[in-house]
Amino acid sequence: MKSLQHYIAGRWVAASGNEPHYPVVNPATERPVAQILMGSAADVDAAVSAAKAAFPAYAARPLEQRIGDLRRLRAIFERRYADMVEAITTEMGAPHHLSSRSQAACGPGHIDATIEAAQQLDWEARPGQNSNVVREPIGVCGLITPWNWPINQIMAKLAPALVAGCTVVLKPSEQAPLSAQLIAEFIDEAALPRGVFNLVHGSGAVVGNAMSAHPDIDLMSFTGSTRAGVMVAKASADSVKRVTQELGGKSANIVFADADLPAAIARGVRSCFNNTGQSCNAPTRMLIESSVYDRAVELAVAAARATKVGDPAQPGDHIGPLASRMQFEKVQACIAMGIAEGAKLVAGGTGRPEHLSVGYYTRPTLFAEVHNQMRIAREEIFGPVLCLMRFDDLEQAISIANDTPFGLAAYVQTGDLDKARAIARRLRAGSVHINGASQGYAEPFGGYRQSGNGRECGAYGLLEFLELKSINGYYAA
Repeated sequence: MKSLQHYIAGRWVAASGNEPHYPVVNPATERPVAQILMGSAADVDAAVSAAKAAFPAYAARPLEQRIGDLRRLRAIFERRYADMVEAITTEMGAPHHLSSRSQAACGPGHIDATIEAAQQLDWEARPGQNSNVVREPIGVCGLITPWNWPINQIMAKLAPALVAGCTVVLKPSEQAPLSAQLIAEFIDEAALPRGVFNLVHGSGAVVGNAMSAHPDIDLMSFTGSTRAGVMVAKASADSVKRVTQELGGKSANIVFADADLPAAIARGVRSCFNNTGQSCNAPTRMLIESSVYDRAVELAVAAARATKVGDPAQPGDHIGPLASRMQFEKVQACIAMGIAEGAKLVAGGTGRPEHLSVGYYTRPTLFAEVHNQMRIAREEIFGPVLCLMRFDDLEQAISIANDTPFGLAAYVQTGDLDKARAIARRLRAGSVHINGASQGYAEPFGGYRQSGNGRECGAYGLLEFLELKSINGYYAA
């Protein structure tokens, strides 16, 4: 098996300590396809030292040169696009069509949006008679990324960090490191200055904690569970570094009686099950107006039963396995918990689909008659499990939607656009989607409350990697 090494100061290096090797398992076959040489605190020190040494020169590099760095990276990405698609499908089970059209496409998409944002940003401003306010790179940045949308989260952080003039240390998920390894290969070929980009494989407990606590890292950008985000914030507190977080979600999808019901229900089920339910902004709570609830359940059941589950390496419009044995076991436990809580199982259930005996596949599952005090309605399941809930009027719908510790996304389905706009302003979520509208690479992505802080994408994500400096007396009086 291929052993994945670290990339530090422009060189591929082996782990320095005695941390155990970690197998990278294909979730469709349950077989290892590679192994990681797990990093230690000493490897983090080496990577941070390289990034710190490279920072002054890279921060001083003209903006157009940094944009040129991103354009070279993009060109290499496009040339090796098929390799990236294969890596994502292999490491976390995204079906080939999803890896190609959505997962891998996030790389060039974020680069393009970041370049446009950098070109449009006012890097200097004159707010007073003799003062100049400038935007400067924050410094060395630690990036910790998850396994569910690996390239989306890497490039949503890496592209703005580089164009800002920052240097970085990346710790990708140990469950999905193949795509990150390719990014390091792309950067090596693009010939960025040594130390600007560094990659350290390892666990959150060892490498992630060492990065968060490191006094020479100026910003930690983390995407993952709320529990792990709290740990990153606590470890970062002693050095008072900036921390940005994109964490969990339990997003509500409010369906009113005046919506195009067949389209709204089918869209909601499809959105929840996309990526096998492993998206932090998935609409996992479908709130349905009581007068159309029974009909909506029938439509949802039909949509769930029509959802195909199969080999991610094969062509077709289907969902693949969950990304790991741990995730499979968690989702199975959550489905059993929903049954025990008294929710009405109307589609799916525990176990694999009947035609699949190997792989971390799970059955697309629907629960009806769910109320917001059930754990399945409050906890992030991160699998193809949808909760169907009733509401009687608008005020109750908004109350249920906002009754969650999270606040990443929300969805509204109605034939009345004015009503949808008014509701959107009352929902405590970082993104609201009306009648299936999607979100692009330029719009801010992030959440309220326990869904994190800070924003990613476009100009909003770029600002997270910049500091403001006021230079007074800059202009002659």
